[in-house]
Amino acid sequence: MAKDSRAPRLYEHTVSRTRSRIALAAVVYAVLLAQVLLYPGVDTLVAALGADTALDASMWFLTAEFAAFVVFAIPWGLASDAAGRRVPFVAAGALLGAVGYALLAVVSGVTDSFAVALAVRAFQGAATVGAFSLSMTMLMDLDGSHGRNMGATGIAIGLGTATGAPLGGLLYEFGPFVPLYAASAVLLCIAVAVPFVVDRAPAGGERPSPFDGLRRTPALALPYAFGFVDRLTAGFFSLVGTLYFRTVFGLSPGATGLTLALFFAPFALLQYPFGVVSDRIGRTLPIVVGSALYGGAVILVGSVADLRTAQAAMVLVGVLGALMAPATLALVTDLAARTERGVAMAGFNIAGSLGFLAGILVGGFAADAYGYGTAFLLVGGLELALAAATLPAFLRLRVGHERIDGA
Repeated sequence: MAKDSRAPRLYEHTVSRTRSRIALAAVVYAVLLAQVLLYPGVDTLVAALGADTALDASMWFLTAEFAAFVVFAIPWGLASDAAGRRVPFVAAGALLGAVGYALLAVVSGVTDSFAVALAVRAFQGAATVGAFSLSMTMLMDLDGSHGRNMGATGIAIGLGTATGAPLGGLLYEFGPFVPLYAASAVLLCIAVAVPFVVDRAPAGGERPSPFDGLRRTPALALPYAFGFVDRLTAGFFSLVGTLYFRTVFGLSPGATGLTLALFFAPFALLQYPFGVVSDRIGRTLPIVVGSALYGGAVILVGSVADLRTAQAAMVLVGVLGALMAPATLALVTDLAARTERGVAMAGFNIAGSLGFLAGILVGGFAADAYGYGTAFLLVGGLELALAAATLPAFLRLRVGHERIDGA
């Protein structure tokens, strides 16, 4: 019997795809690691950059980056889709982001103006979103199940935040600018390493906008909406959650980073298996039911008076976040045309960045005006409300298992 010559080629293709998945997940991990290094002691950092307040200045420091994410995600996605390449743009975004972090570390030696620091922060965000969004798009470009590919994305995001929070807290012990230098070094490593990754972007073509994609595929509004609210809770925890544990429970930056890791660790480790599960059972159950339970867990964190109970609730938030995140990302891939994935992911990241901004601003103002308990109730309630409001649309959504498993 003649040997099947296709078997070695299939094996080589599978190995190459697996290697690319691991390499790209490492890029996403590194970008998130660099970003989250700054969070545990952000109040210390803004003070060193010339700010006069803790909550307000921290809020605007985080806002500057994510406002740049919103504005510049689309140009990066459009340029990549039109060129039919991703790697050069990821490398350029990482290199410019490394420059931005380094400039933030030295700007205080040139001027004590916090406004200048915010401008540099916006430049850093405009660059970083190119590396972040397009590395995620490269994972969308891989063959294979969307849940598995997006599970790799999710586990990278989760691990980046899980390790970045405690590591950032430790780095702050050596000085307020040490996390900035570390973040710059991480992004520089990405810029050097990513050209060795295989670029599987489809051939360049027309330059659609996310709004064109939404007009052609209105169902994309569903993952965009959940991306908005899910990242809203992330923005909320990055500012209000950090200050909540710092002020209410009196934790140091290092202890705060470890507490945030109680959320990020299960959020990271469970995303890949939950992504595989969503390939088998569909997207509706993980997204809608997971989001409803997630909202309740967020409320629980802010409603308990005991630190240990609050930390246990953070673990629960991480588990439920891991359930819904890869399914939401995979739904974008299920619905987007292959030649428009860069822009589709840019649209998802814009929705997420707007949500992160809203979490910082709404959470910050609510905590300042009404207290931490009310702020947690508001943010968790938004997640619950979205799950209830979108359930009928999900039940009408025609994304069958054949398409999910065979995509």
